[in-house]
Amino acid sequence: MSITQQHLPALAVSTVIFALRPDASGSIKLALPLVRRIRAPYEGRWALPGGPLGLNEGLSDAAARTLQSTTGLKPRYLEQLFAFGELNRSPLLQESERVVSIVYWALVGNEEAQQAIESENVAWYFADEVPQLAFDHNLIVEYALWRLRNKVSYSSVAHGFLGEQFTMAQLREVYESILGKELDPGNFRRTVEASGTVVATGERLSGAKHRPPQLYRSNADINLSDNGPLSRPQGEIS
Repeated sequence: MSITQQHLPALAVSTVIFALRPDASGSIKLALPLVRRIRAPYEGRWALPGGPLGLNEGLSDAAARTLQSTTGLKPRYLEQLFAFGELNRSPLLQESERVVSIVYWALVGNEEAQQAIESENVAWYFADEVPQLAFDHNLIVEYALWRLRNKVSYSSVAHGFLGEQFTMAQLREVYESILGKELDPGNFRRTVEASGTVVATGERLSGAKHRPPQLYRSNADINLSDNGPLSRPQGEIS
């Protein structure tokens, strides 16, 4: 059988969206929105937002489109995570069919997360309490968590959860939520200030008791998602 007679693999795009949300006790934890499947396979089961790749759209454009259509979110941090294409990803596929998913991960701040669509078919789950998902989406979530926890140690990716200005305590809370452990405030401050990833604004948090804490902003010269040569527009050369 020639290649033109075979069923070529279908391409889909899915996204893991991380946000920080309070649990019942008020503790800040990593959470992600899931969508309920309304057709087979896995009808009724929760899954990551996603959909087929359009013939005339880029991968990141497809990820942004499916995110907005399913959750209403427009994250400022969107990065390609991995490609998942095991042969047994869907139980209903024939031997001649195959679906490869290009997975992105996104970070949204608290204000953005509050604007997300929530309904009987769209709901937030804490990352450590995700139910049994459709397809191989549990593995995808696990991999995205591993990637986030590794990357936070050498980049400013954690800033994607914050607004334009933040205190050092708020930034430390983000790191603690991602890593799942408490960090020494003094050591954390010294490490962050030495990294050059934050800039003091000269302002202080209003409404705070006692001495208001200093406000910082992310260093605009440091890109949250540094993809090196891939950051240039397609076709551009240096």
